[in-house]
Amino acid sequence: MKITAQTKQKIAFGFLGAAAVTVIVPVILIFVILIEKGLPALNWEFLSAMPRMGMRAGGIYPAIMGTLYLVLGTIAVALPLGVLAGIYLVEYARQNFMTRMIKVAIVNLAGVPSVVYGLFGLGLFVIFLKFGASILAGSLTLAIMILPVIITSTEEALSSVPRSFREASLALGVSKWQTIRYVVLPNALPGILTGTILGISRAAGETAPILFTVAAFYLPRLPGSVFDQCMALPYHLYVLSTQIPNVSTKLQYGTALVLVGLVFLLNIAATLVRSRIRSKKLW
Repeated sequence: MKITAQTKQKIAFGFLGAAAVTVIVPVILIFVILIEKGLPALNWEFLSAMPRMGMRAGGIYPAIMGTLYLVLGTIAVALPLGVLAGIYLVEYARQNFMTRMIKVAIVNLAGVPSVVYGLFGLGLFVIFLKFGASILAGSLTLAIMILPVIITSTEEALSSVPRSFREASLALGVSKWQTIRYVVLPNALPGILTGTILGISRAAGETAPILFTVAAFYLPRLPGSVFDQCMALPYHLYVLSTQIPNVSTKLQYGTALVLVGLVFLLNIAATLVRSRIRSKKLW
């Protein structure tokens, strides 16, 4: 029996729908479990108080602030470097064998396990440069880890801007850098922010890199400078789950819920900025 094009289309849509459900259902189940088991732990004291009794009581305020410090420090380092590197590779570098090898290396770096970045940060920033276990060392390590994502997204965003935009600007006598700054970058910004959002999500949720470079086991105070250690939600959750006996389950799930919620809020903020910028595009 001959299968019509319409039947093939329905079968393809069926497979696509099944794939979407396969991805979405586990995510929904994770959120349901976290909310069901973690919501009882959420209150003002849990979010704003210092930990007590070896983290069996009190709140997770230092861990929340430490995570925010690390994310902000990571983005402050990785975003400018990643965007500038992407601009150079797309707009200035000659498209030869060396450039292709660099691009392949960047893509491969995105797949390196996070624990390797942690050991690299330990050897370079903590020991060799003598920053010690600090917010600075942790932020630099996380920045190196998310650089490939930002560079790749910047390259793709810049390449998606029509060549005619550049030609029209150059034809008016505008310099190449001014064309990139005032014509290309504004139109590529939504794509760049997409890579930044992915980088924020990864940086906020990683445990291995901060384990070697910044995270403190128990620190019931806020850091005073970038050379101080800090608590962080991923490491705090790891410690609660594996190192401290007789900890209430709701504290573990409550910490996980706060971490997921914080990442979600950061992503929502970045997405709103991206949507606002995208709405102003004329093409």
